[in-house]
Amino acid sequence: MADDGALRASQGGRHEERDGAHGARHGAMDTGPREYRMGELAHLAGITVRTLRFYRERKLIPPPRREGRIAWYDDHHLARLRTIAALLERGHTLNGIAELAEAFDHGRDVADLLGVGGPTEEEPVRLTPEELAARFEGEVTPENLAAAMELGYLGTDGDEIVHISRRLLDVSSALVREGIPLGEVLTAAARVREHADALAELFSDLILRHAPEEDLHRLRPLARSVVEAELSLAMDRRLNKGTGARET
Repeated sequence: MADDGALRASQGGRHEERDGAHGARHGAMDTGPREYRMGELAHLAGITVRTLRFYRERKLIPPPRREGRIAWYDDHHLARLRTIAALLERGHTLNGIAELAEAFDHGRDVADLLGVGGPTEEEPVRLTPEELAARFEGEVTPENLAAAMELGYLGTDGDEIVHISRRLLDVSSALVREGIPLGEVLTAAARVREHADALAELFSDLILRHAPEEDLHRLRPLARSVVEAELSLAMDRRLNKGTGARET
């Protein structure tokens, strides 16, 4: 069985075992979905047909559509192959990529993640798997991916990943850049979620005792300001306590 090094070397090799002509299923002027024979897909992805077959056997890409004895691939296969190449370049192993691919394929759909038309102040972010790996260098593992999906931070939309909040994405990637493992960031996030849910319930109950339900959305910035101020004061107390302990 070929190892990762041999497969990387084959990325730039000659395109052998071509599977028929290079013509796509649809012409250049056709705006519909494109489909490719095996040889053309390998050519577009910059790999050999032998490597493509190996990836298919390892279930790194979904099965092609069959039309008799002919296998047809589409742009989703091409995107997955380019993702595999990018992750290999970033040092991921094929076993790790296979586990990530399985997690992506079984991840929560973005429609389930975001809901339909619900009020939100958070801006979702669309990412390719390569961009997500670049954000969290060396920390995108199947375990961390599963934890982020369980928290509802990540959803899938075809070949893209959607993070539910740009602010949370920016903060978590900043913490990882500071040397804090992503797994620990996600564990802390789960605890924060519990406290945040309790605070949201407290503030909602307070408002609903004195105002109609439609005022909840209008007054939510007040709740955020209270939480931000109290967290700032709590950090002050924590820092002052730590300074006092060092001085004694």
